[in-house]
Amino acid sequence: MVNNLVNNRPLVLIRGAGEQASGVGWAFSKAGFRVLMTEVSKPLMVRWPVCFGTAVEEGQWQVEGIKACCVSSTGSECEDAWLEGKIPVLVDPELRRLSELMPLILVDAIMAKQNLGTKRTMAPLTIGLGPGFKAGEDVDIVIETNRGHNLGRIIYQGPAQPNTGVPGEIKGISRERVIYSTTAGIFRAKRAIGDQVSAGDCVGEIVEENRTTQVVSLIDGVLRGLLRTNITIPANVKIGDVDPRGEESFCWTISEKARAIGSAVLLSVMESGFLAAPSQT
Repeated sequence: MVNNLVNNRPLVLIRGAGEQASGVGWAFSKAGFRVLMTEVSKPLMVRWPVCFGTAVEEGQWQVEGIKACCVSSTGSECEDAWLEGKIPVLVDPELRRLSELMPLILVDAIMAKQNLGTKRTMAPLTIGLGPGFKAGEDVDIVIETNRGHNLGRIIYQGPAQPNTGVPGEIKGISRERVIYSTTAGIFRAKRAIGDQVSAGDCVGEIVEENRTTQVVSLIDGVLRGLLRTNITIPANVKIGDVDPRGEESFCWTISEKARAIGSAVLLSVMESGFLAAPSQT
């Protein structure tokens, strides 16, 4: 069983280790909490440079000064990671190790737009990000994730705004900035994150048997996100993200959305009176 009070710091379990989840994990780690994140064995992360889940493929990863490492078990592996100031990432999407972990706080940050099995009884304090959760029923707290005026709003009763199915606007551009797969197959990247692209530029291709489908950017901007190459994907999944602001540095740092959500989750824990802020050692 994991010692969930190593150095008197509470354990926060975060389901998911993608972009928004990483904003949450980064905030809790900076605040001195012990963080453990869970992921699938083959994560599809478009903005993988700023995702702790990249540690699943790489073994180790770092996001804005916070390191993560992939672990195969709970217990000493996790404690060693925490003592080194790292976030352990465990492949356990179905939370089979939950009874061993016994977190004090559980955050569902999968961003699936639906609840994939998180229950209010899984931890003393449970938090869900975005659509699919109802505060006071399946979780204690819901955090609004929709871009706009209410982004990061802490909800103690009821649901977040429903899924619009439309990406939030950046510089007045919404749906066109996100690239989706039109077919299933093996994705092969032809450009790299950080590249400046123009509308019509090929950023990758999807190979299915003897058929190759080009993936193109719909707008001008910087390629802020792109799936890793030679990965098998289904149809209708996010492949890339073109930022019309064109600022390359945004590719390598936590987004304003992930930062706002992470801060809101941390504030919700403090505001709930569930525990006092842990002291850093």
